[in-house]
Amino acid sequence: MAKNGKTGSKSVTVKQATLDLLRSFGIDRVFGNPGSTELPFLSDWPDDIDYVLALQEASAVGMADGYAQATRNAGFVNLHSAAGVGNALGNIYTAHRNQTPLVITAGQQARSILPLQAFLYAERASEFPRPYVKYSVEPARPEDVPAAIARAYYTAMQPPCGPTFVSIPIDDWAHAAAPVEARKVSREIGPQPDAMQALAKALGSAKHPALVVGPGVDRAGAVDLMVRVAEKAKASVWVSPFSARCSFPERHPQFAGFLHASPAQLSDALRGYDLVVVIGAPVFTFHVEGHAAIFDGGATIFQITDDPDAAAVTPVGTSIVATMKPALTMLLELLPESKRAAPKGRTLPPAPQAADPLPVEFLLHSLSQAMPDGASLVEEVPSHRPAMQKFMPMRGQDSFYTMSSGGLGYSLPAAVGMALGKPSSRTVCLIGDGSAMYSIQALWTAAQRKLPLTVVVINNSGYGAMRSFSQVMQVRNVPGLELPGIDFVRLAEGMGCHAVRVTKAAELGEALKRGMAYAGTSLVEVVVDSAVPVLYGQKH
Repeated sequence: MAKNGKTGSKSVTVKQATLDLLRSFGIDRVFGNPGSTELPFLSDWPDDIDYVLALQEASAVGMADGYAQATRNAGFVNLHSAAGVGNALGNIYTAHRNQTPLVITAGQQARSILPLQAFLYAERASEFPRPYVKYSVEPARPEDVPAAIARAYYTAMQPPCGPTFVSIPIDDWAHAAAPVEARKVSREIGPQPDAMQALAKALGSAKHPALVVGPGVDRAGAVDLMVRVAEKAKASVWVSPFSARCSFPERHPQFAGFLHASPAQLSDALRGYDLVVVIGAPVFTFHVEGHAAIFDGGATIFQITDDPDAAAVTPVGTSIVATMKPALTMLLELLPESKRAAPKGRTLPPAPQAADPLPVEFLLHSLSQAMPDGASLVEEVPSHRPAMQKFMPMRGQDSFYTMSSGGLGYSLPAAVGMALGKPSSRTVCLIGDGSAMYSIQALWTAAQRKLPLTVVVINNSGYGAMRSFSQVMQVRNVPGLELPGIDFVRLAEGMGCHAVRVTKAAELGEALKRGMAYAGTSLVEVVVDSAVPVLYGQKH
């Protein structure tokens, strides 16, 4: 093999070199919505790489995100020019916050007419998705495109993972280029031993320690390790605010609950602990203002994170930069056997009672009972998340996904990508009526492919989270919060899905049972009580 990773064989086209790279990286699907500037890449498409058609660019990125999380390999996306990147920016930002590895490509006009400000051109294409991509480039020469895509892949997969971007002029694909051979790049980062010894000593001497687990643990496939550390430490386990994954079994006896994104409420929850160890999460993600007493020095704080930026913004305590598996493995070895009594976990509320109009708590409890073993939940019901956390305990590894960004329009296409990546198990998308309308066209892709996907739409005829915030902020007469007259059954059937509407509690169990068993994609629209949920206590 020649230097710089290029083989000594004769040149091939940029397109062929790129497709061969994808095969070497184990990328077997490309997600996109085609346009004219992408046609040379898509012509004579090979049989061994599946092109997944989305009906809008944001959906293409969301599907690739879900697929990447399911397979733990980078998703590959092909967008249409600058306008397509613009359509996709919301979900590119979500992929950035989710730390999902994506290689995003977009078409550019022919190099020869770029100086004339041609139709569909982008003057500074690589700047458009910044700062929410880890690497962004439009290669200076056509023959540099395969190497740019290779660098984009390695960068996307390096912790902390994230999206990358390559802009490719339309006439580059047929240009000659040398093949680029895939390389091995290590991805685990070991922790500093002295810092880990200090953490183990602190855990051994603490009277009331708490572990705060975040999405980084599940992303790393380290949930079992996390459980072993918690059990050896005999520490209470909390979930970090807005965690996008389930990094600890929520039925475990040491599981204490979910931390609020309010500084005051989070501090209240952690008030009784003398040591707080945050693992795979920021310290901390807040959503509203307030005094964070947790930072006043009452508790010692440690953090383990694979994100140097997250470590840099942590206001107090000791941050250890490392990937989860090496760090947790070392911590498990260093931890002394604790003489503390095992802490008591949370007490789940009693099962909610059926009623009409249908309470959302009853729906969530019923859905938890109806989901088959091994099913994955992709969620976008921000106004009902507190109720979901009470009545839908997740099992742990690879069981729960949502968006870290707070931007709507992610979870429905992500559920489609998840179902593509996990074809042997059921994927369930739990989504609000307002959220569903951001990327409703993703249903078409699921229906065309007969994916094992059940979509449960909670229809409360409005933006529930905004209703709640308008009360908390004491603002009145806010327009745009009501969403009457949307018929999700007709929308779903129009795109080829099986669909049913539930308006009575007595109908719910059978409808969910049929939806979970349906051989393909099914939608269950559930009309619930429109009572305004309480997201944050007024006093905070």
